[in-house]
Amino acid sequence: MRVKPSRPSASRAVQVMQAASPEFRVTPAPGKKLLMTEVALRDGHQCLLATRMRTEDMLPIAQKLDAVGFWSLEVWGGATFDTCLRFLKEDPWERLRALRAAMPKTKLQMLLRGQNLVGYRHYADDVLEKFIERSAFNGIDVFRIFDALNDVRNLERAIREVKACEKHVEAAISYTTSPVHRLDGFVTMGKRLEDLGADTICIKDMAGLLAPVDAYRLVKSLKAAVRVPIHLHSHYTSGMGTMSALMAVMAGLDLLDTSISPLAGGASHPPTESMVAALRGTPYDSGLDLEDLQPIAEHFRNVRRKYRQFESDFTGVDAEILTSQIPGGMLSNLAAQLAEQNALDRMKEVMDEIPRVRKDMGYPPLVTPTSQIVGTQATLNVLTGEQGERYKVITTETKNYFLGLYGRAPGPLDKEIMARAIGDEEPVKGRPADRLESEFEKLKKDMPESATTLEDQLSFALFPAIARDFFEARERGDLRAEPLEPTETKGPAVAHDLHLAPAEFNITVHGENYHVVVSGSGRTTDGRKPYYIRVNDRLQEVSLEPLQEVLAGVPESPEAGSTSKPKRPRPTKPGDVAPPMPGRVVKVLVTDGAQVKTGDPLLIIEAMKMESQVPAPMDGRVAAILVVEGDNVKIDETVIQLE
Repeated sequence: MRVKPSRPSASRAVQVMQAASPEFRVTPAPGKKLLMTEVALRDGHQCLLATRMRTEDMLPIAQKLDAVGFWSLEVWGGATFDTCLRFLKEDPWERLRALRAAMPKTKLQMLLRGQNLVGYRHYADDVLEKFIERSAFNGIDVFRIFDALNDVRNLERAIREVKACEKHVEAAISYTTSPVHRLDGFVTMGKRLEDLGADTICIKDMAGLLAPVDAYRLVKSLKAAVRVPIHLHSHYTSGMGTMSALMAVMAGLDLLDTSISPLAGGASHPPTESMVAALRGTPYDSGLDLEDLQPIAEHFRNVRRKYRQFESDFTGVDAEILTSQIPGGMLSNLAAQLAEQNALDRMKEVMDEIPRVRKDMGYPPLVTPTSQIVGTQATLNVLTGEQGERYKVITTETKNYFLGLYGRAPGPLDKEIMARAIGDEEPVKGRPADRLESEFEKLKKDMPESATTLEDQLSFALFPAIARDFFEARERGDLRAEPLEPTETKGPAVAHDLHLAPAEFNITVHGENYHVVVSGSGRTTDGRKPYYIRVNDRLQEVSLEPLQEVLAGVPESPEAGSTSKPKRPRPTKPGDVAPPMPGRVVKVLVTDGAQVKTGDPLLIIEAMKMESQVPAPMDGRVAAILVVEGDNVKIDETVIQLE
């Protein structure tokens, strides 16, 4: 029989804090214990491992997680939906069903971006309704719903739909600091969320900005103003996470987010074991057993090593976030953007520009999607500005932000920048989603036949290009995640046995870099098995010839059956259209010979999770289109030529 260790008396540190000032003296309700949410299966690996953890590394430990006694397990939503389809080649709905089956006792929780759902734009109400209903049906019990601007109008419909599904609504306050954000404003928002039907209210501190004393005062004030329980979600980025969590607990916090220790710290959360131990034997005891957590920690310690190539360069405590307010995941995106332009040395300039852009935009909290909007615009201000000129290039999403299409900004907007961004257009006054027509049935007309279930159709509605690629790969039996340990090879590559496992590697030939994927098609014709070869993301089915002959023609003969394309020319004429930022072509909106006017959208590119239109710089005719959907493009390349 296992004997549990005796529990010490109340922590001396807690006693000292309570005695320090009458303000901090708290007497918890009799029998009250701190409830805990474990976030390792969603936010833990999203913050530290670029959301790359696969379901195969979650299921083996699911039974032990289910037995601990957590109030909930955060397993879905946020960036996991996008990443499953885009990189892991997993169906996010299948992941949810598998986790639900493996953990039947504990509530499963997801992060929902209000009217943005798990995407990066506002979706029409019919898509929102179907997505929430299917999420509840497939296993979500708790919906944490937030809006990047704290515009409650963007939460109303989602809250209503979750209540209709008889699931738990956890409405969130996006916490930030600025000249326009004050404690009384957060408390007022908490009251409004309770009136809308929230079952719990979450303080969502996405960047680790919540200082310990502020955490105490905010929780104390919310507890006095509302009847529903208060939940704290605070990241460790600034180094204040555990201190703020302790002070919030002393103020009467009901629920706390933590992450198992191998996936804690840095841009993630306070460690689960540390908080359990710190509160053990005090009036705030969680009631969880440290011994139950040890095998879980050991599992994730091994799992983290598997994904070491996705470790963020920004680890440990980053106190600079207290000035820039940039979440950890956004730092990684900015670094990647600048690296593509050979401008990583300008990272400090971008970091300095972000607070200025945030001020111009009325101090939005920097969380998806506003973090991407502000970060991308700041990057462009640095890369395209000449002699200090800012906003020379304005993204579509920046324009939409100033138009009010994301909601009401927390503070006043810079009128000069706003005029430059929107011209003569009138900003939206009401709830942004009210101007969106029902879109699900229209989208179904463009859906591939392979999108057979309602869940498939919702995946397509949220991420059309990514979902289409996923469905096509699924049809071919070619659902393979990106390799965990890619190899670098110099010179010609030779395939000795094409019947082995799929091969994926990078190769440099005559100074040109190529990313090559080779896989069998899974079918045999006349006793021979064809295979697929993908070079620089362009797919081609090839007959079973020696692989070295196929690759030998890639750099020298791009026209002769190769999937590589010659370099695009640099823009030199007024009609040469280049993208405002590096990204991926999502959709080409024009055809050869089409007549366009200045400002007409020519194509849509995706960068930093945001989709932006590339406008025509002049009136003219489309003389050449040098890209196709799926191409990666840079700012020094001509993508469309006008004359």
